[in-house]
Formats: sequence, structure tokens, C-alpha cells
Amino acid sequence: MINRYGHKKDREGGGADHRRPEGRRAREEWIYGLNPVLEAIRSGRKIKSVFLSRSRREGLAGIEEELRSRGIALKKADPFFFDSRFPKGHQGIAAAVAPREYADLDAMLEIPSQRSEPPFFLVLDCVEDPRNFGAILRTADAGGVHGVVIQSHRSATLVPEAVKASAGAAEHIPVAMVANIKNAIRDMKEMGLLIVGAEAGADRAVWDVDLAGPLALVVGSEGKGLRKTVREDCDMLASLPMKGKVGSLNVSVAAGVMIYEITHQRIRAKGREFKV
Repeated sequence: MINRYGHKKDREGGGADHRRPEGRRAREEWIYGLNPVLEAIRSGRKIKSVFLSRSRREGLAGIEEELRSRGIALKKADPFFFDSRFPKGHQGIAAAVAPREYADLDAMLEIPSQRSEPPFFLVLDCVEDPRNFGAILRTADAGGVHGVVIQSHRSATLVPEAVKASAGAAEHIPVAMVANIKNAIRDMKEMGLLIVGAEAGADRAVWDVDLAGPLALVVGSEGKGLRKTVREDCDMLASLPMKGKVGSLNVSVAAGVMIYEITHQRIRAKGREFKV
């Protein structure tokens, strides 16, 4: 059987594991960088081991305290251990952790009502660069987004590069992976959410649209933007006016500007009541 998000159901009626379409999930994965490791510890993710470079001397008090309070051992390693395994920016610290669990979409859609807040979701239409994905997660967490929806194919996922770029925000903001974001968008519309597509060249600027109510912001891929079928499912399109010689912004920058315009409008309209 197929549920409304396009996932196969197992014999017990639950959702099959759609997070890794091919093969079995790894039992552990690596994250690196001071903030990603620290936020993974604080979020309660199962930490199997933490490695610290013998050459690192600064910024250790906070993480050593967190490790001691949770009974997690800290292991020392030579700089080569990090340089041979991780990209630049590892900061001499890494952790072997249990795989990050993706959020259940139905449960994620309930978060706003649990907080008595107007829904604010972000849907990514095939954003493929993990660094862009991580940067978007960082801004989404800071801007009060309740959750992010991504597609299980042709999209960046919660790989170590994305976690590093998120500066640890990936440990806190719910991310739901679905087989088809168009089905998720349609379900959001049925809940009463306004679906706003970020589209270069759209007639309306983002700050000329009322974005204080329940909504989902849909952001397209690098270079191509929103797919035609996804664009058609949006209730409206909004753009960021470009005043210079360059015709576009990086997708993570554009998403960040729009997220904060929505946050700005919500702060100004805080006295309103929303019912969904």
C-alpha cells in the first residue's frame, strides 16, 4: 500500500524506511567540527566516541564539560587522523554517532499546534549542495521554522558536510524526507497553509506579501529554481528584487532573506490569533 506521502507501508501498517532508498542504513556516521559535535551532544543524539586532535588547545572547556556530564569518553588522536578523513574545517574534533533520524512528516506538521504558533514550514525542491542545505538549516532554525521537508532523491541529505555547514542546527530542526514533495505540499494546502514559492522575477516582492499567517515557503534548486509542476502547486510566487548587476543570489542566501522577512512580519503581527 502507498500512503499519502508516496511511501510504501509495511505489513504492520507503518511507514517503510524512506530515508535511505537503496540498501540498509549505516550503523554509525561521522560528524566533525566543534559546533556540530557540541550540538549533537546537547541534543541527546547517541554519541559512540569523540576524538580530539592532540594539537588543539583552545575552545575545549565547554565540550569537555558536556562530555563529562554525560559520561562520554574523549579520545586523543594525531592531526593526521583528522586530515586524512575529513575536509578542511574539521577543527581537530570529530565524533562517531548514531545516524540522524529524519522526522515523521505527520508528527512534524503537528508541531505548530503544540506550540500554539502559526505554522511555518520550509520545503526544498531538489537543493543538491549539502553546504547550501546545511546553511539553510542553520537559518531556518534561527528564524523559527517548525520543520523542513526534502525529497528522497535529487536532494542533499543530512550528510556530514551538511551538518557541518549547519553549525549544529541540523541536530535541532526537524527534517522530514518524503518520496514526493508535491504530495506534502498538497497536504499542507489542505491544512490551510499558504504555499509561497520563491521565484526569481516573480511580480511580487516578498515584503509586499502578507506572510504572517500559516504558510510553507518553497525554495528551488541551485541554478534551476522551482520545477514547473512544483511552481504550479504554489498559491503565489514571491521574489527578491535585484538592484545590482548580478541576476541572482545563492539559494541559501535567498532562503535566509525570505525566512527573516517572514519572521519579521510575524514579530510585528504577534498580537494576532491564528487558527488552523
